[in-house]
Amino acid sequence: MTKKRIILAIIAILLIVGATIAYSFYSKIFASNITEDTTLYIPTNSNFETVFEQVSPFLENPSSFKWVAEKKNYPNVIKAGKYDLKKGSNNNDLVNLLRSGKQTVVKLSFNNQETIEKLAGRIAEQIEPDSITILNTLKDTSFLKKNNFTSQTALGMYIPNSYQIYWNTSAEKFRAKMLNEYEKFWTSTKKEKAAQQNLTINEVITLASIVQKETASVSERPKVAGLYLNRLRDKWPLQADPTIIFALKQKHGQHTIIKRVLLKDLEINSKYNTYKNTGLPPGPIAMPDISSISAVLNPEKHDYYYMCVDVNNFREHAFAKTLAQHNRNAVKYQRWLSQQGVNR
Repeated sequence: MTKKRIILAIIAILLIVGATIAYSFYSKIFASNITEDTTLYIPTNSNFETVFEQVSPFLENPSSFKWVAEKKNYPNVIKAGKYDLKKGSNNNDLVNLLRSGKQTVVKLSFNNQETIEKLAGRIAEQIEPDSITILNTLKDTSFLKKNNFTSQTALGMYIPNSYQIYWNTSAEKFRAKMLNEYEKFWTSTKKEKAAQQNLTINEVITLASIVQKETASVSERPKVAGLYLNRLRDKWPLQADPTIIFALKQKHGQHTIIKRVLLKDLEINSKYNTYKNTGLPPGPIAMPDISSISAVLNPEKHDYYYMCVDVNNFREHAFAKTLAQHNRNAVKYQRWLSQQGVNR
C-alpha cells in the first residue's frame, strides 16, 4: 500500500468516525424521543432530579434528554408549571419548552360551593396550592377588611364561572385574580340595579344565595326574587327555609341531611333564622350562580308573598298572595311529605 493510499484510508476512517459522532449528537438533539402525549406538572422549587424522574417514563431514551438538558443549562433554569408534551417531539423541543416556562393554561371552574371551605377544596383540585393554604388565604382577615368583606360575606367575592389561570398560581395570586373578576363583574349598571332594589352588593349576593337554594329552576328565580323583595320592602320576615337549614348545618355540621324543616327548627337561635329575624342574614348561605344574581337585579314584579313546593311539579313552586291561599298549598305539600315518609 502506497503512502498516498494510507493517507486516504486514514481520512476516510476519520470522516466515518466524524459522521458517526455527528449523527449521534444529531440524534440526541433532534430525534423523536417522547413516546406519548402526556401532561407534565413541575412543582414550585423543583430540582432537575425531580423533573427527570417525572419525564423519564415518557421518553424512549431518557439519558439523551439528560444530556441535552445539561448542554442547554436547563438544570439551572427550571420553571414550575403545567406542560403538555406531544408524542414524537425531540429533546431540543422539549428542553426549549421547559426552559421557556410557556406552560399550558388551566381552565379553572367552580360553581355553587356551599362554604368557603368547599370552595378552597374545589380550587385545590385544579391548581398547585393545597386546600389549607388556599383556605387560610381566602379567610385572611386583613384582606377581607381592606376590601370591605367579612367572614360571613367572604364567599360572595367569588363569581361562579370558568377562568384561565396557570397551574402554579399561588393562593394569593388566585385571590387577587378573583377580586379583579369580582370588580369587573359588578359594573356600574349592575350597581345601579342593586340600588334600585335598595340593596348593597353584599345584600344582592346574600339574597341571591337564598333564591339559589330555594329553587333549581332558573326560569323561576326572578319570581322567587320578586317575592322576597316584596317581603323586604314591607318589612316582613323572609321566612326562607334554606336559611333554617343553613343555621342547622352550622350548629350540627355540614354533613347533616335535612329534607324537611320542622316547626321546632324555626326556633333555632341564629342570625340566619329568617323566621325570627327581619331583613337579610349576615351573609350568603351558599355561592349563588350568575342566574340567581341576575334574578335579584331583574326581579319579576308581582303581588306574591308566599310560596310552597308545588306537589304537581316539584321543580316549581305554588305562589300565593294571601296566607289563606298559602296554607292550602302548604297542607298539600306537608301531606305529600308524610306520605313519602320524609320526617327529617
